[in-house]
Amino acid sequence: MNRRLLPRLLLTPAMATLFLWMIVPLVMTIYFSLIRYNLMQPDQTGFAGLENFEYFVTDPSFGAAVVNTVLLLGSVILITVFFGVAIALLINEPFPGRGIVRVLLISPFFVMPTVNALMWKNMMMNPIYGVLAQVWIFFGAAPVDWLTEHPLFSVIVMVSWQWLPFATLIFMTALQSMNHEQLEASRMDGANYLQQLRYLYVPHLGRSVAVVVMIELIFLLSIFAEIYTTTAGGPGDASTNVTFLIFKQALLNFDAGVASAGALFAVVLANIAAVFLIRMVGKNLDK
Repeated sequence: MNRRLLPRLLLTPAMATLFLWMIVPLVMTIYFSLIRYNLMQPDQTGFAGLENFEYFVTDPSFGAAVVNTVLLLGSVILITVFFGVAIALLINEPFPGRGIVRVLLISPFFVMPTVNALMWKNMMMNPIYGVLAQVWIFFGAAPVDWLTEHPLFSVIVMVSWQWLPFATLIFMTALQSMNHEQLEASRMDGANYLQQLRYLYVPHLGRSVAVVVMIELIFLLSIFAEIYTTTAGGPGDASTNVTFLIFKQALLNFDAGVASAGALFAVVLANIAAVFLIRMVGKNLDK
């Protein structure tokens, strides 16, 4: 009896913490999503059923937010995977100063999202004194106001720059575990680099690509700081994603009920993506 009771007692603090940290907020969110709860109209609180969910999905900005979220996720994942693999292969071979180069490549991942957004907004994309504006002027072209003319693309660039080191680090680690004897044998058999890339490097990186896609997809669904700091979801709804739309309902419209319904929508969307990708990773690992 004691042998069974002791492990349960040891797990109790962790389970209690998990309950307070996750289950209680989730239950509260479900509760608020089913009632009318606008902070500007506290006297009109009451049971709303599914009205909050209907209001959220019929919001004029909802369609644009979903499309922007999909474009943001897909673009960032494609950019980070492609360039992450390319950079990892590039710095995989020994060369002088490789350690310093690796540190410099990984360092952007540790920059806070707000700092990252401010840096790109003021130092890189400013149409007057930004680095890109000076490059355009140097070549005789008119500077581009990136955040106004291409807001979603600008956010994609910012987020990709920050998440590219993460993908590169995962791929670098995977390349370190490659069988070098197999590579030497392929060279002796006359295989060129492109053939090695197709038949050795890419299959070996398959698991790492699946892991990178899964982790990035889950975290990128909650991208907010870059949008809030630079474009504020605009112009119009051009750079509004689902997370920013929930923010607008909660802190601009003061509608906690609709915001809670949107949060549950985002949770369901994230879980569907997570289940799909976990299965994809599992199939990849079984090969």
